[in-house]
Amino acid sequence: MKTYVVEHLDPECGPWSILEYITIAKESMDAGAKFCLSSAPIDLDIPDSVKAVRGFNIEHRSVEDVYHDCKNRVCLLDPAAKEELKPADAHDFDVFVFGGILGDDPPRDRTSELRKKGFTGRRLGPIQMTTDTAVRVTRMVIQGQALDAIPYIDYPEIRIDEHESTEMPFRYVKAADGKPAMPEGMIDLIRKDSEKGFGELL
Repeated sequence: MKTYVVEHLDPECGPWSILEYITIAKESMDAGAKFCLSSAPIDLDIPDSVKAVRGFNIEHRSVEDVYHDCKNRVCLLDPAAKEELKPADAHDFDVFVFGGILGDDPPRDRTSELRKKGFTGRRLGPIQMTTDTAVRVTRMVIQGQALDAIPYIDYPEIRIDEHESTEMPFRYVKAADGKPAMPEGMIDLIRKDSEKGFGELL
């Protein structure tokens, strides 16, 4: 079983992150994989309804502590890595680690904190992704789909109302309906908070 770990690098957990984590948990479970939110502070404010989501696992230890005895089987998804993720990596790695929050705009290279731990890195291409997108793309590649064969939508425009739209500064997977794959409730959150900067949502 493959495990997808988001190392939570914030003292808080905003509404954007909560929707992403719920989506990652459900999609990982449906794919026969495990999701874990690591380095979660003991007092991290996550609603009980979210903790009860099927497949949502919280670990208060860091990913380094959890996997100290099998570090060679851990892959860090790192925008600065020299090698792209490929399907053959499924044979070499069991755990895939993401430095949340990946979807910062502009990117803040939070993955650098994990890079120092010595994990093997792989890239997901040159364009910034949200955390749930990064996990989704990683899972698709590990299940056999080439990174450059995945259909993407870059910087989609979200219609706020009949007069206004906003451009999302990220890459998304193109869903079956032709729209960017986003967590349930994300469009409503974007519309509700359209007057705020994305940094306030994260």
